[in-house]
Amino acid sequence: MLTHVVRGVMAAVPVVLVVVILVFLLVRIAPGDPAERLAARDSFSLSDSADVTSRASASSERAADARARMGIDQPVHVQFGEWVSLVIRGEFGESFVYRQPVATLVWQRLEPSLSIALFTTVLSVAVGIPLGAIAAWQAGRLVDRAVLGFCALGLSLPAFVAGYLLIYLFAIKLAWLPVQGYRPLSEGVGTWASHLLLPSLSLTFLFAALAASMTRMAVLGVLHEDYIRTARAKGLPESLVLFRHALPNAANPVLTVIGIGIAVLLGGVVVTESVFNIPGIGRLTTDAVLAGDYPVVQAVVLLAALVNVGVNLAIDLAYGLFDPRLRT
Repeated sequence: MLTHVVRGVMAAVPVVLVVVILVFLLVRIAPGDPAERLAARDSFSLSDSADVTSRASASSERAADARARMGIDQPVHVQFGEWVSLVIRGEFGESFVYRQPVATLVWQRLEPSLSIALFTTVLSVAVGIPLGAIAAWQAGRLVDRAVLGFCALGLSLPAFVAGYLLIYLFAIKLAWLPVQGYRPLSEGVGTWASHLLLPSLSLTFLFAALAASMTRMAVLGVLHEDYIRTARAKGLPESLVLFRHALPNAANPVLTVIGIGIAVLLGGVVVTESVFNIPGIGRLTTDAVLAGDYPVVQAVVLLAALVNVGVNLAIDLAYGLFDPRLRT
């Protein structure tokens, strides 16, 4: 098991290094100049009587000053070295737009995004895995076809479309839940959960469909094994055979799809937070991309990549709990 852990960690190190390099380069080659955007915004403070020439000159000077202040007037390799040194120290620089440390901005927006991710993961696993197992047990019957239909709908329905449909039905027509916004856990569990239910459900359709589809295929692959026939020959109830013997032995593919689902969830949170006006990491990312705020974009993308690598590493290590061959 220790060897398996060491191999997993060593395999993750080069992935993280490649992610660091790609994040930095992709942000730099993106169109647009954040210094010019800031200068254009500041130019609106000039007097309306100022002529076009004076405005253009002032805007150009402001852009040059902004580039020097941001450090983006330096060679790319110098910028990369400075950014890596900040990341190693657990810092990410200062936001061009907010004029605050990026780490502070990310920390302030972390609770809403983590809440949505946790809510969605719990709902998706609680719904998707049992549905997939039952569909495999009832393969070819009405229940199986209904689950397959749910999977097809969930995998084809975009999160933002599901979000708007949920808002229309439960927030506007029935007025059961709030339309938008977020309330922290400190204001009460009920208030917190009521603001999370709709955005989490909009993501749950996809995640649960993915989990149910993979669970169904994995369980179907083990239902005809000898140990399943032996369990049935002993007179064990079908529910016990399914959830005690079949599902644990199909766990590795299910764990894999949970890792894939979390990666999909990271991308879905960006859109969902915009739809539901939630001040989380996804909303911060959208605003930073539109404003050309390099430090914020780099930090958020890097953190998302690290979370993805960490989750997949944890799932890879969890295989040892179900596969005795990996414990040696």
